[in-house]
Amino acid sequence: MRVTNRLSRQLRASGRDDHRRAERSPYLAALVEGSLDRDGYAAMVAQHYFIYEVLEQAAAVMRADPVVGPFVTDRLTRLPALERDLRFLLGPGWRSAIGPGPATDRYTARMREVCFDWNGGFLAHHYTRYLGDLSGGRYIAEAVRRAYTLTGSDGTEFYVFDGIPDPAGFKETYRALLDATDWPDDERDRIMAELRIAYQLNIDVLDDLESAVRERAA
Repeated sequence: MRVTNRLSRQLRASGRDDHRRAERSPYLAALVEGSLDRDGYAAMVAQHYFIYEVLEQAAAVMRADPVVGPFVTDRLTRLPALERDLRFLLGPGWRSAIGPGPATDRYTARMREVCFDWNGGFLAHHYTRYLGDLSGGRYIAEAVRRAYTLTGSDGTEFYVFDGIPDPAGFKETYRALLDATDWPDDERDRIMAELRIAYQLNIDVLDDLESAVRERAA
């Protein structure tokens, strides 16, 4: 396979601009600067809970798929960590205290539409979420701990991958799995398009969180 045709490089190039847009989110900027209150941070954790609930339901289905099954590993599973974070941040009644925002509803609806019976769609969303978690999660976790004086991993377990002591090595293996797939060009194009949808849905969630912050401040 020619280097220029590697799926890992195509995915990275396709999502580069959208990834940068997400990084420039005013909500994330306020989060890492510590200018949000604790409830403002907890709101993002709650939206992540609903997103990963659906994604990891899809992962349980796709684990048996011969093409994308190898990407599914319990080492990436985030839902139990999110539950512990929400219990720490909001208390034992956290489940009744949270709900999905409009953008999160659209995000999860899209995943239900494409992630359970289209392996390429599942991969687009799996790649967008988990590779981003491994790439930027440590930075966000450190910033959050400083901003909200959190001890250890309390409230930030979502960003702790105990089963992946070498994130760089894991990502290298993940990219090798991507490059070993054999989708035709038209299917690759569909996956790239879904990747961009996934990034936009994530940006929409961040925009919703920013709007909620402004409303509380008004």
